Amino acid sequence: MTREYDKLVRDGIPGIIEEEGETPVTHVADGDEYEDRLLDEEAAEYRESGDVEELADVLEVVHALRDLEGRSRDELETMRAEKAEERGRFSEGVVLERVEDD
Repeated sequence: MTREYDKLVRDGIPGIIEEEGETPVTHVADGDEYEDRLLDEEAAEYRESGDVEELADVLEVVHALRDLEGRSRDELETMRAEKAEERGRFSEGVVLERVEDD
């Protein structure tokens, strides 16, 4: 029986599938495909399930994107902290609908 997925998975998943006696069919996403799939797919999984393990995957995606940008964890954390200090966080749920001229 064939099951279709067409989704980005963690690097060890094909090996786990093989250990279970099945054959994974894969390709390596690169460039735009890789970046597009990274955040879109994992964020959608978290949004759909609300499972904290999916949130851990979103964090792993952030680290992968950081690596693509050639930035260190410390560098990214500094940027995050500076933006939080200057502009605030996302904790209050503020939605900017529009800006009107006076």
